[in-house]
Amino acid sequence: MKKTLILLLSFFIGSFSFAQQNEQLGSWYMYFGNFRFKDSPWAIHGEAQHRNYNILGDLDQLLLRTGLQYNLKSGQASFLAGYASITSGALGESKETFHESRIYQEAIVRQKLGKVGLMHRYRFEQRWIENQDLRTRFRYAVFVNVPLNSKDLAEKGSLYFQVYDELFINGQRTARVTQIFDRNRLYAGLGYRVAKGLAFQLGFMEQTTANFSNSQLQFSCFHQLYGK
Repeated sequence: MKKTLILLLSFFIGSFSFAQQNEQLGSWYMYFGNFRFKDSPWAIHGEAQHRNYNILGDLDQLLLRTGLQYNLKSGQASFLAGYASITSGALGESKETFHESRIYQEAIVRQKLGKVGLMHRYRFEQRWIENQDLRTRFRYAVFVNVPLNSKDLAEKGSLYFQVYDELFINGQRTARVTQIFDRNRLYAGLGYRVAKGLAFQLGFMEQTTANFSNSQLQFSCFHQLYGK
């Protein structure tokens, strides 16, 4: 236990120091919550993400997302429909922002390959961006979770490594959107399960579009709640 905590603390301090020294590195602070009704396949999903162009203070996006989720009894798949509110800022000293409302539908499929956990997420979005026409977008992500000190990722005290890749495809071309490829996100990080329903992750994500690429340091909290 002590070795695990020392490893996590060292990783956190090293990542934070690197972020402060790299002015081009952004930071995302994220909370993912899921409230599961007792003896029911239904759950309420909620998340909040504060994304910055720097370590903190220069707003990139404030994303608030919620949805209603249906889980198969086997636990191998779930389906969700929801809404997201996104406020985006400009790089630098400007405080101007614009808003986006988004409706989305997604399906998640889970697999196990020995100790390794796989998750496939398929998402379809309808996006209403301020002063723009309706856009649609398809997203596919694959997540790989590798346990480092236990057989079960859900076990308290589990330390794990996660890597994921997510591809974004625009649903149509418009006057503003000229390419079908929107972006790709590649992530690697270290996670620790504090309790059965609570885990924290720290990692790096490289985001690539047709016009630019940037990197973010990510701090994530995953919280599972159960009704009585």
